[in-house]
Amino acid sequence: MEINRLPKRSAALAALEGFHHLTPIQEQVIPLALKGRDIIGISDTGTGKTHAFLMPILEMVDIDRQEVQAVITAPTRELAMQIYQRAEALCRVEEQLVIRLISGGIEKSRMNEQLKKQPHIVIGTPGRIRDLFLNDQTLRCDTARILVVDEADMTLEFGFLEDVDQIAGRMGSDLQMMSFSATIPNGLKPFLKKYMKQPQTVQIESSEHFQPQIRHVLVPCRHMSYPQKLMEVLKGIQPYVCLIFANTRLMAAQTAEAMRAEGYGVVELHGDLTARERTRALKELQQQSKSYVVATDIAARGIDIEGITHVISLGFPKELDFYIHRSGRTGRAGRDGVCYALYRAEDDAMIRTLEKNGIHFEHQNIRGGQWVTLKELHAVRVKKNDPLEQEISKIVKKKKTKVKPNYKKKQKQQIETLRRRARREMIREDIRRQQKERAKEKMRQQREEEER
Repeated sequence: MEINRLPKRSAALAALEGFHHLTPIQEQVIPLALKGRDIIGISDTGTGKTHAFLMPILEMVDIDRQEVQAVITAPTRELAMQIYQRAEALCRVEEQLVIRLISGGIEKSRMNEQLKKQPHIVIGTPGRIRDLFLNDQTLRCDTARILVVDEADMTLEFGFLEDVDQIAGRMGSDLQMMSFSATIPNGLKPFLKKYMKQPQTVQIESSEHFQPQIRHVLVPCRHMSYPQKLMEVLKGIQPYVCLIFANTRLMAAQTAEAMRAEGYGVVELHGDLTARERTRALKELQQQSKSYVVATDIAARGIDIEGITHVISLGFPKELDFYIHRSGRTGRAGRDGVCYALYRAEDDAMIRTLEKNGIHFEHQNIRGGQWVTLKELHAVRVKKNDPLEQEISKIVKKKKTKVKPNYKKKQKQQIETLRRRARREMIREDIRRQQKERAKEKMRQQREEEER
């Protein structure tokens, strides 16, 4: 569906937002949603999925009915706020449209006062929506015919799926449900089967348009603290937006404070922020008024920050997939990106694991504002009988009866797809191994305590 073929309200919204074309997920989801289909959308952050459900909702809402018609849930306050900020543009298309944000950090009495007049669209966290709907009964979600569960995998991971289940269970039998997430874990499938009727799955594979082109660079800290080393690194880069990950809330706060002392404009995202500070931070992100964001993994996950050219990790996270999520925030839309990882000796095991999973690290240091290449940290040898390399060899050596345009480009894409699949599988295996080791360690500690 082209922009000029969108329904009236959606076309007006697209013009207002400055859209020149629809993203792949929008092209597929919008027509299905307008037909009333249940949808399972699988795509990464930054692919345009928010507008994929906001546009059809805008078309289907009846302004003359002053009742809740669409409910949108998100697992965190930050994500709910981000959706709400984007949804505010809908009110510029339909001035009579009423949208309410329902989440923690907003006084309950204030929300109850606002709900004396029921909104058309509700956006919020599952727990707070359930509380106002089922306990206080000031929010009437039972009138809604549309339920959107955004970041469904995170909703399951954080333990909020039961809240969504209770909300959906009190909504009508003609409910249209749309679920969006990066993956569909097995634990999510029973819930989707319970409420969805012949759902249409829309999966957006990583294409060249969204394929990250990322450099990974190791930077030794040695005797320096992470904030001290970070200040050196910042002198050697010129980012459009730089996302800095800290492993703890305290480290995030200390790093942001140190950067401000040096004159850097910084947005903070972590769990120790007040509701007012969170709101201000998200507005600053939306306005792109500052070039540096310091965040923890949980606080940043799912929040779409545009234009990230640099990612800096202050040490490696404990979980392997967290580093993968970090690096995936840059290099989007065909642009190049670079990930700097400040490391110490204790990070060696994690670095080796990532290298085994297909990540090639450059080894550099910053001296006097200039980057210097260091000796490669670990030499990665490829086994001759490696199944992955054998598959790649088949693609390269495959004889073509007729050479098609861009065949080298397509060949490269095939190879990259194989590498990504192999890397993901190895990551999964490593996570499973770590989980087993932690479980064994926990059992051992329990036995020791019992013996004392």
